[in-house]
Amino acid sequence: MKSENPPLSTEESLRLIADMIQQAKGNVQGNSFHFLLWGWIIVLANLGHYAILKFTDYPYPFLVWLIALPAYLVTYLRGVRGKKLSVRTHLDKIHTYLWMGFGISIPIIIFFGRQINYNINPLIILMAALPTFLSGVILNFKPLVWGGVFFWISSIVCFLVPNEYQYPLMAVAIVGGYLVPGYLLKKLELSNV
Repeated sequence: MKSENPPLSTEESLRLIADMIQQAKGNVQGNSFHFLLWGWIIVLANLGHYAILKFTDYPYPFLVWLIALPAYLVTYLRGVRGKKLSVRTHLDKIHTYLWMGFGISIPIIIFFGRQINYNINPLIILMAALPTFLSGVILNFKPLVWGGVFFWISSIVCFLVPNEYQYPLMAVAIVGGYLVPGYLLKKLELSNV
């Protein structure tokens, strides 16, 4: 047998709509944190890598990327805490798994980077474009959509420059793709409090 829900009254419909709008606003809360955290970590690591390559004889400039390890831990712990504290919609789950897939893909690219002479920056920028773009669509936040587009354009440029100059270029891409939208999102979050 098919179960039917009784029709909602006008008052119940308006309350349901108001609750859904409030839930959508609540889902925007806290998203800027990850864009700002990862934006600054990646900018600093890229500029540090470039500076070590350009101005020192240190043989392991890639070690500067170890600053990302605490950020992985913070991201994980914040994600676990967020799951416990809020109601999660289907789109929230898709959004989480989208970024999780990105987070799993990056170490694979790094691990097999030797196969492509460690020319991985254009690939990472290219891969960052999709979850950033889709985050903008999911959150209905145009600056993130444009951040994803900026990543796609930056990846094309990054493929065309020598490996050494890809590090400062990636830092610029991160500023346009993560930090600018991240600060705009933070401003929106603060205005919705």
